[in-house]
Amino acid sequence: MLEVDHNGMIPLYPWERGLGVKEHLNSSIKEKTMGVLVTKEAPNFTAQAVMPTGEIAELTLSSYRGSHVILFFYPLDFTFVCPSEILAFNTRLEEFRKRNTEVIGVSVDSPYTHFAWRETPVEKGGIGPINYPLVADLSKNIARAYDVLVNEEVALRGLFLIDTHGIVRHQVVNDLPLGRSVDEALRMVDALHFVEEHGEVCPANWKEGEEAMKPNASGVAEYLTKKYAK
Repeated sequence: MLEVDHNGMIPLYPWERGLGVKEHLNSSIKEKTMGVLVTKEAPNFTAQAVMPTGEIAELTLSSYRGSHVILFFYPLDFTFVCPSEILAFNTRLEEFRKRNTEVIGVSVDSPYTHFAWRETPVEKGGIGPINYPLVADLSKNIARAYDVLVNEEVALRGLFLIDTHGIVRHQVVNDLPLGRSVDEALRMVDALHFVEEHGEVCPANWKEGEEAMKPNASGVAEYLTKKYAK
């Protein structure tokens, strides 16, 4: 259970609970091995969410079939790294939507806490009226299904790229203090679109508009020659 410290703050990070980084990593390894959902169907769920209108309504993941989805988990509302990520995705939201991609955030907070955070101005540590849903995973069942729940308390910073058929094609999971890159999320969306459209594969650091690689021996030889041969 999450306890409040003498300053009235929740000790979210391991070192705030008197646990060193090495001990934190070792205990996590002993507890479980992180699951990989890539190539598998994304676990479906129906849960209450605060919608872009501010309304609290049920959201079902499978209703997004036909679109790509960035589903990202974050630890808690009214914390530190989390609002920076939420606002960073919101700032770039139209870039995702131009790519037929919807963004959905999830944490173990209640829908009322989400609502209160949206009603709190950015200048006071809130997120304001963001334009994508925040799902309430109060039971923690969604975080468990995606294997990002840590110590039965909060979700790690998991991000899942789900294709139009509901299959997970990319995932990344960060520890609590490490914020994610929206640029990288967009790059992976572009890469998935390119692979689906052209059938070629995207090499290291590929970006939209750059040359890709044909998935055969001559294709890799041609690409490596152009890119790395002196």
